[in-house]
Amino acid sequence: MDLEFAADETAFQGEVRQFIADHFDDEMRAAMARTRTGYIAKHLHQRWQERLSAKGWLAPNWPVEHGGPGWTPTQRYIYEQEMTAAGAPIVVPFGPRMLAPVIMKFGTPAQKAKYLPDILASKVWWCQGYSEPGAGSDLASLQMKAEDKGDHFLCNGSKIWTSEAQHADMIFCLVRTAQSKKPQEGISFLLIDMKSPGITVAPIITLDEPGPHMQEVNQVFFDDVKVPKENLVGELNQGWTCAKYLLEFERGNAYSGMLKRGLKHVRKIARAEGGPDGTPLIEDPAYGARLAQCEIEIMALEMTELRVLGQFKSGQNVGAASSLLKTRGTELQQMVTELAAEAVGYYALPFTPQMEGSNQPGVGPDYADGVAPRYFNMRKVSIYAGSNEIQRNIMSKLILGL
Repeated sequence: MDLEFAADETAFQGEVRQFIADHFDDEMRAAMARTRTGYIAKHLHQRWQERLSAKGWLAPNWPVEHGGPGWTPTQRYIYEQEMTAAGAPIVVPFGPRMLAPVIMKFGTPAQKAKYLPDILASKVWWCQGYSEPGAGSDLASLQMKAEDKGDHFLCNGSKIWTSEAQHADMIFCLVRTAQSKKPQEGISFLLIDMKSPGITVAPIITLDEPGPHMQEVNQVFFDDVKVPKENLVGELNQGWTCAKYLLEFERGNAYSGMLKRGLKHVRKIARAEGGPDGTPLIEDPAYGARLAQCEIEIMALEMTELRVLGQFKSGQNVGAASSLLKTRGTELQQMVTELAAEAVGYYALPFTPQMEGSNQPGVGPDYADGVAPRYFNMRKVSIYAGSNEIQRNIMSKLILGL
């Protein structure tokens, strides 16, 4: 495995860094420094995504025929690593990263023409309607109904943990269109306008205590919502195929860049904070050993990401590797925030929620602001996109044949 970048790849890395320097402005930087979730105010996300769109970089995983940049897997990897290393805003993933590949593969020509250009231009924001109060990791047990009424479906039910639903224009949903002995059958994939009569978005306030309209997750209620038949993606009652295909794109993230950035911040805290004997915490042997172990595991994950990248470059299907990366990456995210919370000590006790537009200073040094909310928020990462227990089941089946 060749771990060195070629000359043209190094030049591309410089281009990405220059773009970040030119377009990641001070207002965005300040917002990203305060966020507990990775999400910032919608107008700032919109500004960032419009700048990426103008450059042709909003959707690095899209093929050229649909407006993608035509990058190699290595270029995509470099792009993600540089963006996370700089702490730049994420691209809200539900449209560009998750829905778009489903429409490209299963959508009609009319659906491709209608939805893909607006996603690429960041004109329409999407959210994901998968989980329900009684259907999370066991997604196939979902019960939201879509009744066939001739020229439309009539939808009733609710979706939960719906990230950024308060800002979304559209939602893609898995719905029950038929009852079957096998739960994966009878599910369909629908596109629903969030302005439809009968839709209500209720915020869910998580442990990081977001300010008004800054919540990450919501519950969305559907009460006799009419959805045109042309909004069905793929075949009726075959939505499980679309669902599985989408999850490949939801889970296959590169984590090492953000983890290295987070660990660097932890080291900064540990150099400033005193340990049990008053010397800097980073000199405490027990804490230092945990920092070193975390760094080793992040390096191992980075090597795994590069190995997967090599498989992509050679045209191989990575299969269960997406589950492996999701499991290990999220566990290390939690480990980094645990080390940070331990390092700030008493400064983690005064809880400072994220308030849009607030000029109230945090308690203690700047590096302590937000440590506790981020720690609590990261409890979710080993659950969403299929819990890590589910991911281990997938790996045991596909890799070990159990």
